[in-house]
This record gives sequence, structure tokens and C-alpha cells, in this order.
Amino acid sequence: MGGRNPVTWLGSPVFPKAAREALTDTQLRRNLRKATTTIRTKRAGVVAELDDWERLRVAGEAVKDDVLANLDTYLVRLEEAVTARGGVVHWARDAEEANRIVLDLVRAEGTDEVVKVKSMATAEIGLNEALEAGGVKAVETDLAELIVQLGDDRPSHILVPAIHRNRAEIRDIFRKKMAEEPASDEPPDLAEAARKHLRRKFLSAKVAISGANFAVADTGSIVVVESEGNGRMCLTLPETLITVMGIEKLVPSWQDLEVFLQLLPRSSTAERMNPYTSVWSGVTPGDGPRKFHLVLLDNGRTATLADEVGRQALRCIRCSACLNVCPVYERTGGQAYGSVYPGPIGAILAPQLVDDPHDEQAASLPYASSLCGACYEVCPVRINIPEVLTHLRAEAVQAKGKRTPEAIAMAAAAWVFGDAKRYEAAQKAGSLSRLLARDGRIKRLPGPGAKWTDSRDAPAVPKESFRAWWRKNRVQRP
Repeated sequence: MGGRNPVTWLGSPVFPKAAREALTDTQLRRNLRKATTTIRTKRAGVVAELDDWERLRVAGEAVKDDVLANLDTYLVRLEEAVTARGGVVHWARDAEEANRIVLDLVRAEGTDEVVKVKSMATAEIGLNEALEAGGVKAVETDLAELIVQLGDDRPSHILVPAIHRNRAEIRDIFRKKMAEEPASDEPPDLAEAARKHLRRKFLSAKVAISGANFAVADTGSIVVVESEGNGRMCLTLPETLITVMGIEKLVPSWQDLEVFLQLLPRSSTAERMNPYTSVWSGVTPGDGPRKFHLVLLDNGRTATLADEVGRQALRCIRCSACLNVCPVYERTGGQAYGSVYPGPIGAILAPQLVDDPHDEQAASLPYASSLCGACYEVCPVRINIPEVLTHLRAEAVQAKGKRTPEAIAMAAAAWVFGDAKRYEAAQKAGSLSRLLARDGRIKRLPGPGAKWTDSRDAPAVPKESFRAWWRKNRVQRP
């Protein structure tokens, strides 16, 4: 990753090209189809258990919108509460500043290795790479993140980063990279090998780095929810804990947190509650880490907040429900998006967080959608992803200027449609395309039209237009 804001991966192709390559990987498609089908089926079942699910969604939306509207007030309240409980708050404007703060804190503890809880924010800023460049090794402790790290791979899912790998592939990675070789590719054997590998890291680590699912402004409490227990180990054993958190992850009070602790597990892992919900407020003598640092990360969020339509992406609670129902994601996988945030939410979040308006790869992401609306239907905080997608598409077109082929074509169409005679003349000229048809279908259009017929046929245009037919058969003659 490179640049000031490495939300997207350096050197990644635009989405259409990356998707075309991903579609040729049949194993990837089988892995994704099986995993997403299983997750969304289970999710539908646990959601159906609640009569008030829609009311919970509306409540979650309202809380998040209140936070975004009053973010300055809640952030100051959070800082005061964390400081009062013995923590230290750091403010980071961008990825570079956040990485520098964390590296300095780790160096101050005199260690060259840290353990990490799964964190989208640290992936967003390229923290592992920044630490490595500074002589510090970061050990991922989430099982899926560990698989990605040991395989020198990139994540492809928000919740299950290694969703593109099957059990045999994971076994081979473990046998190659870990001293504790798994006995087989059965889940218990893979988990046991990972447990033995990580246990030594947990017991020897002086510093842990975490993300945050939520932060309660009233009490300065940080919340991490996870399913494996690795987070609990990271958050209690090391002497120093450093949390990197996006500034939008706030909730005002514990009563508000209650809403999200119902929405998140059902939407993400299809569970009624999280197996492990860890909460800490500053430091407590004799219990847990002796030092706590909270790094509040902006990294494009303030700029996103200024967009009245796009800002709703900041409601996201990283549940990944939108990925699991998206027909585009299911066929291409997350790596094709070239971003830390894949899928529908990544298609609207990544382009807004990237600080380069001319980043072609980021600008291609809003087109990675069929606009079917399934993502909006399952989003637990009611982010209207299709609305934001079309909004960002319009911005991408405007950024190209008025002399692009698309802009010229639209201007020409406006001129034709602006006059009835010109419109009828264009219809007559267009009917000549029927000469290209075979068996009623046009297999190949010339010029720019070839982009349409590269992936679909076009129906042959009738010799007589509807307007001409109507004038001949339905208009009453005097």
C-alpha cells in the first residue's frame, strides 16, 4: 500500500478488469457461493425470529444519524470520559499520522512484536506495513486474518477475510508457515494448530493493538465483539493496549449500544448474540492492561460527512450482510474491488475515503453493482446503498469533464430528443441497424456500440417505428 490514504491497494486494476479475471477462477466462485449462501440463509432465519426487527433497523439508523449530526460534541465527550478513566486520546488526521502515533507508542514500550485483534481501521491505514517498515512485527490473532497473513494474501470479506479459501488450501498454508502442522483439513484440527501457534504470542506480548466496534461517549467505554476469544486474550493480557478507531464508531449511551448488540450479531454471523463482547473503560489497577491509548482516526471521514447523500455510508457497523446478498460480490469476490472495504459498502465507502479524486480504480467501484437493492434490504442501519451508488456515479462522470465520449453522446442525445422532427429522423436512421441482424438479433454493433454487444445481444430494430405505425393505423382521418 502506498500514498497518504491507502484505502485502496496500490496497483489494483479498475473493477471491470479485475472482475473479468476473477470470473475465470472457478474454485473461487465455488468457495464464495457456498459460503455466502450458508451465511445469508442462517441470517434470514435468526432475523425472522424478531417481530421488531424493522423497528430495530429504524432505531439503529436514527442513533447513527444523531451521532453524525453531532459528531463534534460526542467526540469531545468521549475524549473527556476516556481521559478521566486513565486513558490517553490521540487524534489522527490521516493514515500517515495514525501510523506514526502507533509506531511511536510501540517503540516506547521497547518491543518489536505486537498482537492484533481483527481491525478494519488498521487495515484501512496499512498499519501492519507501517509497523514492519519501522521494525515491528504485527501478529494477526483472528483466525481468518491469520490465514490471510500467513498466506501473503489479501482479505476478500469484511467479516470472513479468508472466505475465498477452502479447508484444503488453509491446511497447506498452515503446514508451510507454522511449526504446529494441522493433522488434517478438518476444522477442529485447523483451529487446534492455530491455537497452539497463537498461545505463545498471547503470553509473551507486551503490546496489543485493537480496533473498535463501538465506543460509548458517556462513559468512554470501548466495545469489541468477536467469536473466537482471541480478542479477549489481546485485550486483557498485554501491558499496553492501543485502539485505533474511526471517529464515526460512537454511540451516545449504553441504551443506544443495546440496539446495536441486537442488530450486529444477527446481521453478521447469524447469531443471536456475540460469543465474546469485551468492554473496557480506561485502565483499572490490577485488571487488564496498565496503559490504554485511543487513536481517533479521521482519514477522509470528515470530508465524507460533508456529502449529504454519501455520508450515510458512515452509519456502517461492518456487519457484511450486504456482501452476502450481492450477486456481483458472490461472483467476483472481494479482492476484485482492490480495496480494504469490498462489496456494496466498499463500493460507496472506499471512493469517499480515498483522497485522490482522479483515482480511477476507486472511481470504478460505484459501478460494481447491478442496483438490485438487496443490499439496502438487509442493511441493519438502513444505508440506501443504491442511492449512494448512483450519486457517486454521477460525481465520477462530472469529474471527467464535458468532453468525454459519454458526455458528448449524452449531449447529442439531448439535442435529438429536444425536437420531434430530429427524433423521428433518428428513428428512421436507427432502423437501418436491422441490416446487421441475424435471426432477429444483432450480435455485433460497430464503434462504441461494440461495448454493449461484447456481453449481450441487441434485438433487431423494427423497420417501422411505433409512431409511424400509430399514425397509419390509429390516427383518425378527417
